[in-house]
Amino acid sequence: MKDMLQKLANNSQKAIDDGVYKISEKLPRSKSNIIDNIRKNKHASLITEIKFSSPSLGNIRDISDPVEIAKLMVQGGATGLSILTQPYLFNGSPEYFQKIRRHVNIPLLMKDIVIDKKQIDAAEKIGADCILLIQSIFDKKFANDIDEFVAYAHKKNMAVLLETHTKSEFVRSVQTDADMLGINNRNLDTLEIDLNTTKNILKDRKEKRIILSESGIESPKDIKFLHKCGADAFLVGSSIMKNRDIKGHVGKLVLSI
Repeated sequence: MKDMLQKLANNSQKAIDDGVYKISEKLPRSKSNIIDNIRKNKHASLITEIKFSSPSLGNIRDISDPVEIAKLMVQGGATGLSILTQPYLFNGSPEYFQKIRRHVNIPLLMKDIVIDKKQIDAAEKIGADCILLIQSIFDKKFANDIDEFVAYAHKKNMAVLLETHTKSEFVRSVQTDADMLGINNRNLDTLEIDLNTTKNILKDRKEKRIILSESGIESPKDIKFLHKCGADAFLVGSSIMKNRDIKGHVGKLVLSI
């Protein structure tokens, strides 16, 4: 899957050009703080992801009511929700996010390939508590200066989860003012997954900010392994969306710690 990052960036530009992020109504965000919630949680802190498709798996789940899925995740004990707003390859939309925001009070992460501040403006309007930025998108110059984007999100009173995949990316991410640091176990260029990515990057960890391990998390065993490696929280999507018992699966993962 060569040049996947370029394809993802192109998809975001197409969505911007197509007016996907033109939002009129402004919704309030959650009254709770995702970072405080993670720090206080005695069990595994899960940010569970609502996505119906992905470049690696294709169709994950038939498109159904995102609000019902969100409620089941919350009932299972999710600390926060990640909601795909990218329509191309992921079958996401800001509209799904808005529907969930109106019915769910826990913190919400707008999951997208952010290359333009227009997407951050949209995140603010749809009631996002947090946005995702991807270090490699900025390293490859698909977007402008990362510090500028982090500061812009903070100006909008949103937290930033900055995602990396390699040790060198992680080192660069530490130099930013991002609120949380994510380690994606998936290589976005090849789409291959290795949970040891988190282990290798967090060896001799010194960083005090919340660190999330993302991708490839299927079972309580995976959660225990990644927690032992130093991860504070876990972003889990596909294994939950594929499961018939969303609430039960989320609950098992949460109670693995």
